[in-house]
Amino acid sequence: MATHRCNIFMLAFVLCGLTCVFVRADIQDTNHVKAAESGAVDVAPKTNIDASLQSTQTEDQTQAPEEERHWEAETNPADAPSDNKADHVHDTMQNPNSPPAPSAKDQTQEAAEEERQWEATAVKEADHVPDTMQTPDVPPPTPAKDQFQEELVIRPLHSGDIYASFQFRTLWDTDFLRGSKVSHYRLFPKSLGQVISKFSVRELHISFTQGYWRTMQWGQPFLPSPPGAELWVWFQDTVTDVDGAWKELTNVLSGIFCASLNFIDSTNTVQPSASFKPLGLGNVTDQRFLRYAVLPREIVCTENLTPWKKLLPCGSKAGLAVLMKSEKLFHSSFHSQALHFRPVCQDWKCKSTVLELRQTLNVVFDLHTSGQGKREWSLFKMFSRTLTEACPLASSSKVYVDVTDNPQGELFELSPTTPLLSQVVVLGDRRTYSVYDLTNQATFGQTRSLNMLLRWRAAESGDMLRPLLHGERYVAGYGLQTGEIHTLMYNNHPYRAFPVLLLDTVPWYLRLYIHTLTVTSKGRDNKPSYIHYQPSKDRLRPHLLEMLVQLPPNSVTEVTVQFERALLKWTEYTPDPNHGFYVGSSVISALVPSVVAMDTNSTRECPLFSSFFPCKEESSYFMRVYTEPLLVNLPTPDFSMPYNVICLTCTVVAVGYGSLYNLLTRTFQVEEPSPGLAKRLANIIRRLRGVPLL
Repeated sequence: MATHRCNIFMLAFVLCGLTCVFVRADIQDTNHVKAAESGAVDVAPKTNIDASLQSTQTEDQTQAPEEERHWEAETNPADAPSDNKADHVHDTMQNPNSPPAPSAKDQTQEAAEEERQWEATAVKEADHVPDTMQTPDVPPPTPAKDQFQEELVIRPLHSGDIYASFQFRTLWDTDFLRGSKVSHYRLFPKSLGQVISKFSVRELHISFTQGYWRTMQWGQPFLPSPPGAELWVWFQDTVTDVDGAWKELTNVLSGIFCASLNFIDSTNTVQPSASFKPLGLGNVTDQRFLRYAVLPREIVCTENLTPWKKLLPCGSKAGLAVLMKSEKLFHSSFHSQALHFRPVCQDWKCKSTVLELRQTLNVVFDLHTSGQGKREWSLFKMFSRTLTEACPLASSSKVYVDVTDNPQGELFELSPTTPLLSQVVVLGDRRTYSVYDLTNQATFGQTRSLNMLLRWRAAESGDMLRPLLHGERYVAGYGLQTGEIHTLMYNNHPYRAFPVLLLDTVPWYLRLYIHTLTVTSKGRDNKPSYIHYQPSKDRLRPHLLEMLVQLPPNSVTEVTVQFERALLKWTEYTPDPNHGFYVGSSVISALVPSVVAMDTNSTRECPLFSSFFPCKEESSYFMRVYTEPLLVNLPTPDFSMPYNVICLTCTVVAVGYGSLYNLLTRTFQVEEPSPGLAKRLANIIRRLRGVPLL
């Protein structure tokens, strides 16, 4: 028992000793924590500690000894030098030449006041510390390398129709055209960027158009395009096999845009020698890297619009793209969507370049086909939607309404009104536009919705317009053997003559007689100053004809050439051969004299619809005009005769060969006639009696 008691006492003594040690260590740790907390409160305010937690932890580690010395200096002022006001008070109290010491109560009040002043001074210094010491040397954020802009232009036409043009532009500061690999895409569509990088494309221009632009009624469009599908591409000079790259590129683009671009082959591809110069930066003159093709029969529908909208940074969820409702866009007189890729200058000195991707959509709403009884238009009536916000990724989002012909409001009434007006030089004419800035929330008003209403006041004008440059095309002749193509070019300028470049692409099955080519102006021969003709090869390549013709003022220049229709193989006809075969539009390019001085600085900030074609002269501007496509009938066999032959042949085979085959393969067997009923009954009775059967 004694031994057990000794062990118990020893164990209790050890436990008491350990408890004392732990309690003393805990008290010391608590004192240190309190001292550190008081020092932290003196160095930085509580509100800034949470905001700069990481920097405070680092400073606490480096300033802990210094704060501890401050604490010791405050408690023992005679042992350490002092720099603050509280230490100076202690030194004054210990000076023998000072006045007699105050009472204990006064000392307590003075100490409290000095402590509050010291704390206030420390707090002010702590407020200054995060601005100077806690802020790291972080470089300023670099500006974004890409930006996005969107615009909508609405122009009332003299015929009472409405012309709406969407413009979307994405600028990207990158150099993947030089071969560098880009893996991060922010605003630029990745699907298109990878295609351009893989096939070394320098410029890409593609359009899908349904309908024909009536120039005499609507005037000139901002961006012209021919009916059907058009594609022309400039490759980089590093491409060795241009034809192979062109074939693969058309197949890839066919998949991206859900179009029939895979039908582009050597039979409808040409290599122009003078037309379709680069619209972007670059002095490329080697036409070997240029390819041009057109599919005039391409039908544009919803499956082409949907992938086109997906290339936008905001898609069709926000911004101006919410107005692109398929059932409204395709219920119109004219619809055209295009995509243009090119390198452009970043500044006016062109020290650096950027890549520009411009997506455009032009649509003309007809007053009569829309079924509206009143001559008024609004965003909701045109698109069945209104604008509620701009694209969050867009640096600029604006809506322009052309009010040039309506200075006093006598032609139409526009509501809501806007105080912003802009004068822009478009196609050699100065136009005035009312501007609605969608990035400004005040534009949407209290309803947070923008629905512009345009109500006509004047009667409909039936006068035809007279554009400075206009083109027409038609087929003459009779029969299905020969014919003649007529191209008319109108110069309506009263006193200025200017040259135009005409490009004609004719399929191989229309065999041109180039010796019959004639060019006449005002009843006289007009000899072209430049002619480039590439003859066709059957089933390999089409005809290519380029001419530089001088158009006299106020004249009509006619270009005619005769052709012969070829007889195709029966497998080369389309499913509807009697409908006819389409021939692509003629392309007329010219520098048209301008009424006002043009701006040659393409980098200056201006609306997108007025800055597509580069301008190098103040006295003229570039214009491209497309004529109508041709519909030509070819000698077509009677495809009902093969059907009759097939039916007759099948009948003969079924009757003649079937009977012969039946006779050759059938087997004959002799069978006895079956006995009658009486005989069968008699045999049954005989069998029962055991008598032989009959």
